[in-house]
Amino acid sequence: MEMNYSEEVYKKVEELSSELDYTKNEAAIILAAGHGKRIKSQRSKMLHTIWGIPTVERVYNACNNEFSSMNTIIVVGIKALDVLDVFGKRENVGFAYQEFQKGTGHAVQVGLEKIDTSNFAGIVYVFPGDMGLFDNETVMMFRNSFKTSGADMMVLTGIYEGNIEFNQYGRIVRVKGHDIEGNPAGKDENKVIEIIEHKDILAIKGDTPYITEYNGRKYSYSRTELLENREYNSGVYAFDFEKLTEQVNNISSNNAQNEIYITDLIALFNKSGYSVDAVSPKNEYVVMGFNDKSVLKDMKQLYKRIVYDKLKNIIEIQDPEDFFIDESVVKEIIGLDQLGTPLDITVEKGVHIGKGVKLNYGVQIKRNVYVSGNVILERMLRSPRTPTSLHFHIRLSQLVMEFQYHGGIS
Repeated sequence: MEMNYSEEVYKKVEELSSELDYTKNEAAIILAAGHGKRIKSQRSKMLHTIWGIPTVERVYNACNNEFSSMNTIIVVGIKALDVLDVFGKRENVGFAYQEFQKGTGHAVQVGLEKIDTSNFAGIVYVFPGDMGLFDNETVMMFRNSFKTSGADMMVLTGIYEGNIEFNQYGRIVRVKGHDIEGNPAGKDENKVIEIIEHKDILAIKGDTPYITEYNGRKYSYSRTELLENREYNSGVYAFDFEKLTEQVNNISSNNAQNEIYITDLIALFNKSGYSVDAVSPKNEYVVMGFNDKSVLKDMKQLYKRIVYDKLKNIIEIQDPEDFFIDESVVKEIIGLDQLGTPLDITVEKGVHIGKGVKLNYGVQIKRNVYVSGNVILERMLRSPRTPTSLHFHIRLSQLVMEFQYHGGIS
């Protein structure tokens, strides 16, 4: 009998999930189950690329590289098979299927089912899969901040810099200077009380104050006050595993969307007497996520500028707005530069240099060249005895790549 879609996903999840390494005391849950309706694409939101790499894989790479490694659980949902096919089987990576979309808190509940509570008592991090500019520097900062804070939960926050009317993120609600009775907040001032979702703020009647409680005292906020709050939730969290598993099933779906929000864990932790802290990244752009094509385009442009800034004083890139150099090639260029010999590499407008290409000293890549795959460009050494110019073509995948060299070849 032919399997239905859900059955096929569950089967694939089991096939591709690897054993977790419980000698590592850290696990990352990457949320990659979302609809992405506003992106208006047949492709999963999580598989849209930034600089040639799907956003969900960028988040995974930020957690797992030569500087850090942790167990990873990827929660899939909409377009699950597509996401699973892109990842394939990897060491210390498990997959969890959120068959029914009931919110981010529910996605975390589903992901936690993959962790053996009898073998793990460390730290759990939660990352959104659409945060395609997230980097290892921020992961390391967040990990160190949580470990040294003594907190039981930590949230990574951002400061919204655009038109406040377009801010649809959940707002960070902090303790005011005075409670509802006018008494000073004292040492509680500025502590994180909770996160309130944008849609729930809009559901507040204009003249009705929003009253919340922290440490046995009540604080009042107007609808306007909440909407104009620029500190927002990035969707990145760190938790003490035991306290997370204790509280995660206490999340209520009593909200405007009837969903289980992970954000409600802040209030639950506070009410249980656990400590909640917050920290912001060095660069605001790392917490950008996207729901539509225009924001995704902005993220792509930002990343192009990041790559250009890495290379601008090492090689000549004639048009910073129109080039592509695969990250593996960028890394090799930086490595060559560290050897101390000037590279004299020129990249003209419209050049695309893909994975597998080996650049070398003296290479000049002409306008609109596309080269990818196992292509090695030999080292060029300038010599007054060989004032020759070599001109040749390489044809790959029915594309013609033209290179101009000046000098000899060694």
